Amino acid sequence: MKQHRRLTLLLTIVLALSFTLFGCNSDDSATKNEAPAEAPAEAPATDAPTEAADAPHALVFMTDFGLKDSAVSAMKGVAFGVDPELKMFDVTHEIPAYNIWEASYRLYQVAAYWPEGTVFVSVVDPGVGTDRKSVVMKDKAGHYFVTPDNGTLGLVAEDLGIESIREIDESKNRLQGSEDSYTFHGRDVYAYTGARLASGTITYEEVGPELPAEVVTMPYQKAELKDDVLSGNIPILDVQYGNVWSNIGKDLVDELGIKIGDMVHVEFYQGDKQVYAGDMKYCHTFGDVEEGQPLLYLNELLYLSAAINMDSFSDVHEVYAGNDWTMKVSKVK
Repeated sequence: MKQHRRLTLLLTIVLALSFTLFGCNSDDSATKNEAPAEAPAEAPATDAPTEAADAPHALVFMTDFGLKDSAVSAMKGVAFGVDPELKMFDVTHEIPAYNIWEASYRLYQVAAYWPEGTVFVSVVDPGVGTDRKSVVMKDKAGHYFVTPDNGTLGLVAEDLGIESIREIDESKNRLQGSEDSYTFHGRDVYAYTGARLASGTITYEEVGPELPAEVVTMPYQKAELKDDVLSGNIPILDVQYGNVWSNIGKDLVDELGIKIGDMVHVEFYQGDKQVYAGDMKYCHTFGDVEEGQPLLYLNELLYLSAAINMDSFSDVHEVYAGNDWTMKVSKVK
């Protein structure tokens, strides 16, 4: 009996020790194999490009086509056919017909506000089908401009600088089946090449051979202060309201010493012909003078501009814009 009790006690101790040893090891093993509930999952390191990096760049169109017919839609249809994921935008399609100077200014006016990698397709091309070069210019800010090299690139090249220029190789970068078309390069060459570049279908180097880093330019009056007279070009009108914009910047206005509320003398010329001469107040904004009165102010680009409160200075005084128009401003003594 005593021997039986001893065996029973010994067996109990062995079982207890076994439970303690093997049971704890089993729990520990389970714990080690489970990730902590609150431990954040860390993303694995990778050199693969992100989805954002692979995304198409913006494709921005500008033409003198207007919107009365299907030309703009055809261009966008070609781009959509290259990549349905492309994001397409417009500067304007209301550039006056054949007006290369205004196309040049509108590109200059907007390009700096768009992010690196944006592709602009600009088609104001009175020489379509001739031997003018079809190019893609990359500026120093990383934008691309797909356009004929006919003067369109002059102002943006001056403002943002030329990184490089390539001539479009039409044997590779032209809409298939369009080879016999000579009058719609906006669709057949520029929209197609721009879409391929913006979508990443081709690299910039695959556009075509590199050219010297220079573009066709158009002469105009650079802004200057000389003998107490500010001189500059009238590059563009604020067309909706008829305000007359110059390229005379705030720095030159300050250098001449014109203050808000001062009376100034303003003259406008087309070539050598004086079109307007008169005095007006230098103001912050239109409502600083009575309705129907002229004023001089800084526009949103901080360039000196002339307006009539609630009327069109351009229409009233027949003052227009272009590379042959100039403005002169002096203080009334």
